[in-house]
Amino acid sequence: VDAKTMAQPALKAVQDGETVFEPKSYEKIYFEWLNNIEPWCVSRQLWWGHQIPAWYGPDGEIFVAETEEEARAEAEAKLGAGVVLTREEDVLDTWFSSALWPFSTMGWPEKTDDLARFYPTADLVTAADIIFFWVARMMMMGKHFMGDAPFKRVIINGLVRDEKGHKMSKSKGNVIDPLEIVDELGADPLRFTMAILSGTRDIKLSKQRIEGYRNFGTKLWNAARFSQMNECARIDGFDPSNVEQTINRWIRGELTKAQRSISEAIEGGRFDDAATALYRYIWNVFCDWYLELAKPVFQGTDEAAKAETRAMTAWVLDETLKLLHPVMPYITEELWAELGKTGPARESLLIGAAWPELPESYIDASAEQEIGWVVDLIGELRGLRAEMNVPPSAKPPLAFVGADDSIKALVERHRPLILTLGRVSEVSVLDAAPSGAVTCVSSGATVALSLADFIDLNAEKARLAKEVAVFESDIGHYNKKLGNPNFVSRAAPEVVEEQRQKLADAEAGKAKLVAALARLEAMA
Repeated sequence: VDAKTMAQPALKAVQDGETVFEPKSYEKIYFEWLNNIEPWCVSRQLWWGHQIPAWYGPDGEIFVAETEEEARAEAEAKLGAGVVLTREEDVLDTWFSSALWPFSTMGWPEKTDDLARFYPTADLVTAADIIFFWVARMMMMGKHFMGDAPFKRVIINGLVRDEKGHKMSKSKGNVIDPLEIVDELGADPLRFTMAILSGTRDIKLSKQRIEGYRNFGTKLWNAARFSQMNECARIDGFDPSNVEQTINRWIRGELTKAQRSISEAIEGGRFDDAATALYRYIWNVFCDWYLELAKPVFQGTDEAAKAETRAMTAWVLDETLKLLHPVMPYITEELWAELGKTGPARESLLIGAAWPELPESYIDASAEQEIGWVVDLIGELRGLRAEMNVPPSAKPPLAFVGADDSIKALVERHRPLILTLGRVSEVSVLDAAPSGAVTCVSSGATVALSLADFIDLNAEKARLAKEVAVFESDIGHYNKKLGNPNFVSRAAPEVVEEQRQKLADAEAGKAKLVAALARLEAMA
């Protein structure tokens, strides 16, 4: 095939923007191949494939036709009746056959309804290693036979490798069979794993990663059960723009921001960014914070606040299922049906529901700032407890030191949340930190947690010092390894990068423990 001639329309299609690459940097590889293309030998000596439609006469004359009958008619017209023809034994190159895929699968060369509807298609998702072998050849064939490029966008993702970064191979025994994974862990966790790892870097896939995202699905399932246990049901005509509770105005804004980032990521072909945004919003924002913040409301005596929060939780869950559905369709469809058993009847399956479009007005800056203050405070208190090895059952007193009027107002408004989520016995405002307290700063407020009665100071100092020594040993080991020029030059790049990451983690771990030791010294 005269590939240089065939390549020109395919080159122009990308240069003119008829087809674009995501990320755009991969256009360079495409241009490099097509600008330096050689003639394409389309025959191969394989036992299978599309047979080449060529027949040879007794003296080597070649007759090319769509069928053997047509070829024989041509041969007999030239050489006389009874001529013996021999079919070409080679088959067409695999990539030649694959290049016809966008239109030959839909009835081409007949003008079928499928061909009219689906050619050209929107997106091709593939890996960088076959930009020339497949993408470019589909482009050449599409432009030549159909007139249009076969797809509007080419989305490049990484190759799937094993957990050590090696290419999967039956002979190595490192192949992960997706059917076995689906049987064991489910299709949704596998889909989510592939989505969140689908950037342009190669994917290091392991069963442990997939198990982790199965836990993500379980987290959402448990959140739905929690909402049912607390009588959260959809209300006909519920309008989220009218909610008054701070936590409800806050989650409305968080959902809106998540919907925007997820939509933009999907539209841009950045499925890893979409999955990351889903994970952060569902696990960290909705499950870990909103439902925790809602617990005191559900357990409280304010019936109006309780009713609003129940309706809001049900509405947010519905919108969340819509956002997650493209990545995890099975669990979301199941929950959609389960949660639809109460409240107004569902109008359709989840797959037929409209994608959320939430207005800018749903984002409430004051609610975001206020709940952000509570979240930062609780996070700081939990971190202190973990650092100091405070028993889970212990409830030490908490004091805000030298608080101004705005902090005092926040403390009063959110005292029940601080007591419950911070696991403290009391909340006070003092001019100075009490003795035996460990202090820190959270969102502009100085807080003091009185721990002297709950921990053994000397034992904790010894424990932290011992853990610091372990980190120091690790840091020395990694520095020695990375300081060896032979190791850096000869080891695989991923191995060197792994050692650098371990060094960074060890240094961060040491710094955290040194800060904890300093707090203990200040307490003493």
